[in-house]
Amino acid sequence: MLSLHAPGIREIALLGAHCDDLAIGAGGTLLTLATAVPGLRVRALVLCGGGTEREDEERKALESFAPGADIELTVLDLPDGHTPAHWESVKQALAALARRGDPDLVFAPQPADAHQDHRLLARLAPTEFRDHVLLGYEILKWESDTPRPTLFHPLPAAVAHLKARLLVEHYRSQRDRDWFDESAFLGLSRLRGVQCRAEHAEAFVVDKAVLVFER
Repeated sequence: MLSLHAPGIREIALLGAHCDDLAIGAGGTLLTLATAVPGLRVRALVLCGGGTEREDEERKALESFAPGADIELTVLDLPDGHTPAHWESVKQALAALARRGDPDLVFAPQPADAHQDHRLLARLAPTEFRDHVLLGYEILKWESDTPRPTLFHPLPAAVAHLKARLLVEHYRSQRDRDWFDESAFLGLSRLRGVQCRAEHAEAFVVDKAVLVFER
């Protein structure tokens, strides 16, 4: 399988609708980047959960998923399940985040996600990050909306297991959900690993990318 390398990553933007989306969709990749890039700049925006215990969970979780990184996290207080009614607020928050940096990679929900909050963010992200590599992550949940990914990031078993453990450890408010456990997260990462001939992996949807060959 052909592998493409991405050197020079120094700053990333993370876009999530809810606290825990980022860690579920890209936690293993975040762990890998933070380890490989000392002082990695992480600019994160989450639409829902501001001022609640979920914001506290997100801040502590992000510190664990990106140890040593320069983290800037903004958690808005938009109503869960109703962000499409707050289109203007989401658009303004994305624009403000885009103005504060120039990320090498942008992570957002994948466009075909069944949850309306995720889908809105997926559709608006390219309107503010027009010239960036945008990776659409998948969020494991009850709906049968897992995508057909176009890009895979292989994960060592140790990283996949660490991701699963940190998710359950930090997001205590989600433990009552029947799908929120280590075996579920490891099952998906193992499946994606099989699809790219690795032990585990995270998968992303890429709508557009430019390939440049340099001598």
